Amino acid sequence: MSGQLNGKRVAFLAADGVEQVELVEPRKAVEQAGAETAVVSIEDGEIQAFNHLEPGDRIKVDVTAERADPSQFDALVLPGGVANPDFLRGDRDAVRFVKGFFEQDKPVGVICHGPWTLVEADVVRGRTLTSWPTLQTDLRNAGAEWVDEQVHVDGRLVSSRKPDDLPSFNDKIVEVFAAGGGA
Repeated sequence: MSGQLNGKRVAFLAADGVEQVELVEPRKAVEQAGAETAVVSIEDGEIQAFNHLEPGDRIKVDVTAERADPSQFDALVLPGGVANPDFLRGDRDAVRFVKGFFEQDKPVGVICHGPWTLVEADVVRGRTLTSWPTLQTDLRNAGAEWVDEQVHVDGRLVSSRKPDDLPSFNDKIVEVFAAGGGA
């Protein structure tokens, strides 16, 4: 994997309540592949990660969604956790930031409950993706086809269901991010 993402910048959009492993492990994977990463959030400072329902680490925010520009990044990752995407989808700057990646046809990786933010950005219509199973009705109602797969690729959109799927998700985002788009 080393070197596949040299020169690429990958944004990780997250807020309080992010599932820690779904942020930390994909970030480690893209950094090991040579990418520079930045945590983008709705407020400056730190976000509180969780290990399911237990508080985890506090993670430093590099830039707010208000100041972040999708054109400065090559790819985006949306980790899950239940509260995280709920906060993100309620923030107009976070939604604008996500929408910008789709408007610029840049690769996006999303896992677990992360697709809630994609639904709010109105970017799932006509796409096929997977997620945590309880999101399937929301995704279908937003015009997507939902599939129950460990990892699914629809163009430059890579989706996955849960932390157990992270090894496959991480491999696939590195592959898709290496192949697609650039700032």
